[in-house]
Amino acid sequence: MKHLLNTLFVTTQGAYLAREGETVLVRVDGETKLQVPIHTLGSIICFGQVSMSPPLMGLCGERQVTVSFLTESGRFLARVEGPVSGNVLLRREQYRRADDPEEASGIARVIVMAKVANCRTTLLRSARARPQDENTVALSEAAEHLAQHLRDLAESASLDTVRGKEGDAARRYFGVFDHLITTQKDAFFFRERSRRPPLDNMNALLSFIYTLLVHDVAAALEGVGLDPSVGFLHRDRPGRPGLALDLMEELRPYLADRLALSLVNLKQIKGKGFRKTETGAVVMNDETRKEVLVAYQKRKQEEIQHPFLGEKIAVGLLPHSQALLMARYLRGDMDGYPPFVWR
Repeated sequence: MKHLLNTLFVTTQGAYLAREGETVLVRVDGETKLQVPIHTLGSIICFGQVSMSPPLMGLCGERQVTVSFLTESGRFLARVEGPVSGNVLLRREQYRRADDPEEASGIARVIVMAKVANCRTTLLRSARARPQDENTVALSEAAEHLAQHLRDLAESASLDTVRGKEGDAARRYFGVFDHLITTQKDAFFFRERSRRPPLDNMNALLSFIYTLLVHDVAAALEGVGLDPSVGFLHRDRPGRPGLALDLMEELRPYLADRLALSLVNLKQIKGKGFRKTETGAVVMNDETRKEVLVAYQKRKQEEIQHPFLGEKIAVGLLPHSQALLMARYLRGDMDGYPPFVWR
């Protein structure tokens, strides 16, 4: 299993990253603010006006440290990575399965089932943790609706049917998401999912954490030799990491949604940390962004009993465990892909 290496997040505008021997230097206005050994890093994520020297890019490529560039608000721009790893036969098998409607629908179906099950667990846990009121009734009703989707998805279905079920389940889940927010309701509320751009504080927070998660999933897929761009549930689209988005679906409720809700409900972030731009998009300020990044890294250090592997692993290794299981399935080492289902 891959060791849980750190991600270096660089958010200071005007920062410059350079190489010094086997270390990464972070300089601001010519002054070295941080020096990190390259072997301790799994990836580097740069937000906004952050630049990097060509020698450091070369070192990152040699050591399989993925470098991603995002806007200050967290929108993905580009990724720099070294030579493609893994067996070409594995990737060819991935492409064959993706082009086969029956195979693609079979893989997409188990991923969607895991996502729906994990969303349902989120709703049920919240309903059990609070007094009975109209909100808990709404959460329970939505959970039962998701349970029906799970029963429907237990049978084979076309890819379009699977996508339709996934879309309806997402609407029901997000339809009661506002009930999961228990504090700071004046600043954090949820009416509907808005992505590009996020139009309120909660959507901005969710989108930012989703961006971090898809980066980790894409890096994990590259690490086992799979192509993050060719998925089974998400349609191919230039520049879109389809398979990374596929695997992220089953991890989103457990890894991203719970973190966002904890940050708000425990008042670790405040409404004053967000602002609305002239275009209507909502963005986080630098201090809040750093708070979210620290919380995300801490969350990845926690341990969980993996439901299929039967052993304790760091939460941050979940993308790597699922990428490894997907690769083993596509190679023919397993009869089916076992998605992550939160118990």
